[in-house]
Amino acid sequence: MTAVPLDLDPSAVTSLADKAYVAIRDRLIMLAISPGDPIDDDALAQDLGVGRTPVREALKRLEVDRLVVSYPRRGTFATGMDISDLAHISDIRAQLEPLAARRAADRASRTGPAELEELALRIEHLDVGQLDRTELMRWDLAVHRTIYRAAGNPHLEDVLIRYDNLATRIFCLFLDRLPKVDEHVGEHVDLLRAIAAGEPDRASDLAREHVLGFERAIRAVI
Repeated sequence: MTAVPLDLDPSAVTSLADKAYVAIRDRLIMLAISPGDPIDDDALAQDLGVGRTPVREALKRLEVDRLVVSYPRRGTFATGMDISDLAHISDIRAQLEPLAARRAADRASRTGPAELEELALRIEHLDVGQLDRTELMRWDLAVHRTIYRAAGNPHLEDVLIRYDNLATRIFCLFLDRLPKVDEHVGEHVDLLRAIAAGEPDRASDLAREHVLGFERAIRAVI
């Protein structure tokens, strides 16, 4: 079973700047570019098969996303990470992830639960032990992106994508030390099915516990 791409709607990538943004964001989220690493825009442009201008436009967007940081006369670097990031990100996600899940569940009867149910089934049959880190993280991202989109609020979706990206960087950093990754992935199944069944209270509770459980799991191995 192949992984789902980070962007669930590839048709949205219409420009060279969009292409560069998605590709560089992917590398930053998955730690192919490590926290604190310098960003070589010339090398990225050559590697991605685009000019320097699209790469520079992408880096400006990624700075807004807090995935890179630029310093005068020093250049651009992948944003670093420390333990305070986990607390700040979890604080926001613990409020907004349940809201997105609730809204998605409220809308499920009108928009149709088929996509959510299908994704739940695919997650349920994943052999987590056989997935590499990148593929596992793509599935995790795919679940959250699907829920955000199902909530039907593009502004909420934009904010949650940004903070889910930051949380995924932390997840990747500690993934090899987490003992119960399969349980974390499995939690998605119940969450997706609660949303598909139109159960907003249960979906909200499951989403909140999913975020808080993630924070506890990371803190336990730090």
